[in-house]
Amino acid sequence: MGDAKRWPNTSEKLFARIYRMVRRVPKGRVVSYGQVARMVGPPCSARTVGWALASLRTHHVSPPVPWQRVINAKGSVSTGLFQQKLLEEEGVLFDERGKTDFKQFGWSGVSRARGTRMK
Repeated sequence: MGDAKRWPNTSEKLFARIYRMVRRVPKGRVVSYGQVARMVGPPCSARTVGWALASLRTHHVSPPVPWQRVINAKGSVSTGLFQQKLLEEEGVLFDERGKTDFKQFGWSGVSRARGTRMK
C-alpha cells in the first residue's frame, strides 16, 4: 500500500485515505498538500500527505495515484520540472516563475457534475 512504517505516526489506512482523495482530483486541476490533509481529516497533516506521495516512488499502488496534481500552497511544484511537465500536459499553465493560479486550476473538492463535496 505504501511505506507508512517508514514515516512517523502514520498508518497504511491513513495513506490509503490520502490516495483515495488524490485520485479524485480531476485531470487539469491541482490541490495543495494542506488541502488534501483537510479533506482527509484528522490525524492527516500536509506533511503526512507528502510522506504518502513520496512513498509512491518505491511502493506502487493500484489504481495509480495522480501524485503530480498535489503541489505546494504557493502554487509551485515540489518535485521538479517533471511534475510541472506532467501538469502542463494536462492543461495546467505555469507562469515564468513556475507558479500556477489556484483560482483557475485549483480543485476545491466539490464535484462539478453533482455539486457535492467529495468524501
